[in-house]
Amino acid sequence: MRWNNLSEKPVYANPWFRVQLADVELPDGRHLDHYLIRMRPVAVATVVNEANEVLLLWRHRFITDTWGWELAAGVVEDGEDIAAAAAREMEEETGWRPGPLHHLLTVEPSNGLTDARHHIYWSDRAEYAGPPQDGFESERREWVSLKLVPDMVARGEVPAANMAAALLMLHHIRLG
Repeated sequence: MRWNNLSEKPVYANPWFRVQLADVELPDGRHLDHYLIRMRPVAVATVVNEANEVLLLWRHRFITDTWGWELAAGVVEDGEDIAAAAAREMEEETGWRPGPLHHLLTVEPSNGLTDARHHIYWSDRAEYAGPPQDGFESERREWVSLKLVPDMVARGEVPAANMAAALLMLHHIRLG
């Protein structure tokens, strides 16, 4: 039941993504024009402290007009190591510099439309470096108890699937 991407042609491009039109051959031999979005990798990071609190950002997403808890995230720059990008994003968006990062998981948030991969990392320590450079990214930053995570996800307070998956995984790892 494999679909084969026979060719792609560009429709639109900018520094963050490319829209492509693919000629896809279905298992029965029919062809389908399918739009897809090619994206740069995304690096995500957070820290869990000794009290099993996770550092979160409360932010608004204008596209869906929703508020929710998220982890610091951003695109990986050309030639940048993914873990280094995750650490950079965390410090820029929260003001906290993480200790050694551990890979938590990699997710494909919408693999029927895009090739986006979100690489999520965490640390068990961080040091405060000062106010966030990208303070406009969130309304506030807070340490939230991991034991609250499942109920927060169930109430829709963590609307992004990648963030919900990461927080539930951290909850499992730390509180089992």
